[in-house]
Parts: sequence; C-alpha cells; structure tokens
Amino acid sequence: MDKILIVDDEPLIVEELVEFFENTGLSCIGCTSSSEAIRFFHEDENISIVLSDYRMPEINGIQLIEMLNRSKRKERILESVLFTGDADKEDIVAALRAGISDYYSKPLDLELLLEGVKKLQSSLISQRKVLSAQLITERLSEMTSTLQELQAGVDKWNTGKSDTPATNKSLAEEQNQVPGLSLLSPRQVEVAQLIARGMTNYQIACELGISENTVKLYVSQVLKATNMPSRTKLAIALGTSLDM
Repeated sequence: MDKILIVDDEPLIVEELVEFFENTGLSCIGCTSSSEAIRFFHEDENISIVLSDYRMPEINGIQLIEMLNRSKRKERILESVLFTGDADKEDIVAALRAGISDYYSKPLDLELLLEGVKKLQSSLISQRKVLSAQLITERLSEMTSTLQELQAGVDKWNTGKSDTPATNKSLAEEQNQVPGLSLLSPRQVEVAQLIARGMTNYQIACELGISENTVKLYVSQVLKATNMPSRTKLAIALGTSLDM
C-alpha cells in the first residue's frame, strides 16, 4: 500500500495533515525536519508520495526531493508535492526541474490537496506498469544481445572469418531529429509523449494526475529544451523520434 510522507517544520501543520489523510483511509507518516524525512524514506519502502514544505531550516523542500530522487533505487517510483507560501515563478520552475510532481500554495485547501494526492496514486499505478514493461524489455534486449554474440562466435568458429556488422541507424541518431530530447527529465518525456498523442493541457493533467498550471510549465520547458516553436511541430517531430 502506498504511504504518504508529510514534511513540515511546523508540528501543528504536520499533525493536521496526518489526521486529515488518515481519516480518509490513507496511510501516512509525518515529520518536522528534512533529516527525519530522509531517514523515514529509506526505512520504509512503502513511502511513494512525499508532501513537503518549501521553506525549512536545514534543507528546503526542493533540495529534499532532489536528495530522495538521487538516493532511491531505480525501480522505486516517487511522486512529490511542494507546499509554497511565498515562492515565486523561478522557485516553481526549480521545483519542477528537481522532479517535484506538483505544488500547492499555503494556506492549503485540504480537499484540493486530497484530490491531487489521489491523482498521484493513480499515476503511480500507471508508472509501475510502464516500469515493469521497460524492465522486461531491457531483459529481453540483454538476452537478444547475448544470443547474437554467441551466434557471432559460432559463425566465426565455423567460417574462420570475422563478421562485418551491418550499419544500422542508432537510437541516438533518431533522437537527434529532436535536439535536446535526451536532456529531458522522465516527467518531461511523459509530457512530450502525450503532446505527440495530440492531448490538450487539461487531458495531460488528468492523465498524469497533476494540475493544468503545472502542465503548462512542463510544456514550456519541453519546447525550450527541444527548440521547437510550437507544440504542433514538436508533436510532428516526436512522431518519428519517440516510441509511443
């Protein structure tokens, strides 16, 4: 069961949020410092959603999420939400670049926050399915590569000649059709893929379980990173560069 970790240096806020979410049937744990949050996160593999305040004494919310994303296992999926009381646009952009899924302004609208958390839970289910498929594909690819190497060895042994590898267009060459594609974060790639499917910002927000304003920021980042003048041209380019 997915567990929520709530981080805020104000104990009363932590207590209120923990009580609110537990009353809705969700499992959660609260703490009042980033150091505690890091310890809890690594001690409990069920923590998959982190709700964190931005302004905290030792490590701010953006730095905390960055640390958790860097230190977690590749197979562990993490969604995160930032609480902001006085953050400006630059802070929000920095948060999205750090891998934070969404943000909410203080004072918090608890019902709106609950709706957002439930969307993130749905997103976790979808991401796990995708990750499972990717892991299977990677294993199959490794097996195929090993079999090809074995076959090459057998052929070389039988003929006494070295094989001449065929010249194939590499994935890197294909990705060069859209400059900057390899620099996108996993979440930005998700947004780009949905743009390529012709989805609107509202549809993307529903699909990923984030707010429409957050989607707009992601779209802006993707267009800037790929040097595309519009989402339409990006979608056309991605149609030949991304495996949908």
